[in-house]
Amino acid sequence: MKNSHFKVYKPFGILSQMSSNEERQLRKKKFLSELYPFAKDIMPIGRLDEKSEGLLLMTTDGLLSDTINRKGIEKEYLAQVDGLIDQQAVLELSKGVEIGIFGTKYRTKPCKVSCLKTSPDLPIANSKIRLGRHRPTSWIRIILTEGKFRQVRKMTAAVGFPTLRLVRVRIGTIKLGQMQPGEVEPIQLNTDII
Repeated sequence: MKNSHFKVYKPFGILSQMSSNEERQLRKKKFLSELYPFAKDIMPIGRLDEKSEGLLLMTTDGLLSDTINRKGIEKEYLAQVDGLIDQQAVLELSKGVEIGIFGTKYRTKPCKVSCLKTSPDLPIANSKIRLGRHRPTSWIRIILTEGKFRQVRKMTAAVGFPTLRLVRVRIGTIKLGQMQPGEVEPIQLNTDII
């Protein structure tokens, strides 16, 4: 049987899972299954938290999913942070910072971080994101080869600039491009996406 692969623009407010075992009416949460009639055995490769958006890859190939997750493939994010981030904070982020992962201290691996001089060309932010209510905001590009639980948000908070909006724009060589929130595109996918 041939495997299916997709790239998805996961919108803000949707969980990176197909469904929940709990009664949907009780949780009032939204799932990936609401975006497209995916095959029953589809799974996301990695995750984005409910408040993050952007590129998510989906596959029916469990072995491929596991391989990509373990390979240390670059993941590129655009983060809008609270405040005007300075070069010292950017340097700290790039060298690695200490964050908490499920109650344990963890030092992030060195990564690539840069400030954006202008706001990126992205779809309009969800109205539930509290942008610039109290002080100015700024944008950074951050490229990681790991993906711990809520890592980018924890990293920017650790240097004093909490993330307000987080958009993943690239995984390996696969880019979000001009996709809009909720869009799903079938793609060819293999372990050569580095």
